[in-house]
Amino acid sequence: MSAVKAPEQLHTGLTQRQISMMGLGGAIGAGLFVGSGQAISIAGPAVLVSYLIAGTVIIVIMAMLAEMVAANPSSGAFSTFAGQAMGRSAGSTLGWLYWIQLVVVIAAEATGAAAITAAWVPSFPQWAWVLSFVVVLTGANLLGVRNYGRFEYWFAVIKVAAIIAFLVFGVLVLAHVIPTPEPVGFANLAAHGGFAPGGMAGIAAAVLIVIFSFGGTEVVSIAAAESKDPAGNIKRVVKSVMMRILFFYLGSILVIVALVPWNNPAIVDGPFAAALDVMHIPGVGFLMNAVVVVALLSAMNANIYGSSRMLYSLGQRKLAPSAVTHVTGKGVPSKSVIASVAFSFLAVGLNWIWPEAVMPILLNVVGSTIIFIWAFIAVTQLILRRRADRDGGHLPLRLWGFPGLSIATIVVLAAIVAIAMTDPSARTQLLLTGGLTAVIWVISKIALRDKIPEAVDA
Repeated sequence: MSAVKAPEQLHTGLTQRQISMMGLGGAIGAGLFVGSGQAISIAGPAVLVSYLIAGTVIIVIMAMLAEMVAANPSSGAFSTFAGQAMGRSAGSTLGWLYWIQLVVVIAAEATGAAAITAAWVPSFPQWAWVLSFVVVLTGANLLGVRNYGRFEYWFAVIKVAAIIAFLVFGVLVLAHVIPTPEPVGFANLAAHGGFAPGGMAGIAAAVLIVIFSFGGTEVVSIAAAESKDPAGNIKRVVKSVMMRILFFYLGSILVIVALVPWNNPAIVDGPFAAALDVMHIPGVGFLMNAVVVVALLSAMNANIYGSSRMLYSLGQRKLAPSAVTHVTGKGVPSKSVIASVAFSFLAVGLNWIWPEAVMPILLNVVGSTIIFIWAFIAVTQLILRRRADRDGGHLPLRLWGFPGLSIATIVVLAAIVAIAMTDPSARTQLLLTGGLTAVIWVISKIALRDKIPEAVDA
């Protein structure tokens, strides 16, 4: 790692506990609380298989990241590693793709949270809520990484507590410890067309939706660089967080499909609310909306952090303007933070002028980004691991089952893309994201011609 002057250096203020909760919080978001309903409506109870497939893929991807982070902690994480494996253009493409995805998603999350809170307080318009969320969370990120970690930790605690409470109540209802007006059990798992009413096609189609729910866990690979023991922390975090995420996801979905018929229209609108309604818990609507708002703000907070660190890393490696490498006395890349939330301030205006039109278009463009990022990570790990083995390099962590598991993961991701291309809406997203990736790559190739070699990230 190259020496960097103290004023331009990120601080190591994150603890292992905070990084662990960031990993959990990043994955437990609106994709679980809201998006899971669409997956259930497609695959039926067999959506559990879809979650198991997607969960297995993300566990392997995170293990790949852990191997690379332990060997070379970097605020640019997978972008830095892609540059080392495939050249500066690849590192630039992956970094900018990830950054663009996050800045769009930040605006979308602020918009989604504002749509709920505006319904609670009609006198306060939606655009004003968006502005408030952006200002508050930008301030939290500018206060220093330690304060950001505290914010994200408690956001994640609220979400995890909500999931645990949901699981406990669900199990008690299913075990008939808590009585309900109509007896419930596990009959819904086989009723209404059977366990897999959509067959393998339904399971595969649901995987396309489910896999995006796990996006956000990769922020731990970025955050590890701002902890005192990156290699040790990433090892412990990946081992603990991945299995917990899988447990929370599978447990929650099992409770939902057991309590509520998969073809109930209420599932699509709000799967958790539909299940809580069966449990007859008072105030369920407000309760779930509050949890969703927390989930959105937590993900937004994490994405401001992740996007700012990625932009800072791009600047450190001469792949972005050098101004974004400015670091405050608190160790915050302030200009990177401001640049990353600038689009969200623009979203305030878009919410006022075209509240229903702009964000859906932008989300379509970045909708399949996570698939491209995971594919980059898998290919990068395969190249760097083979290089390290050939050169006799020491790796603090080593992915098990190499190279078979790495190759199998790439094949599975390719199969997911192939299946997605058969679905019109998914095909549109893939083509738009693929086009965006190609444009970034071409610009990177032109901009980096005859430039200096890949710089070592700080």
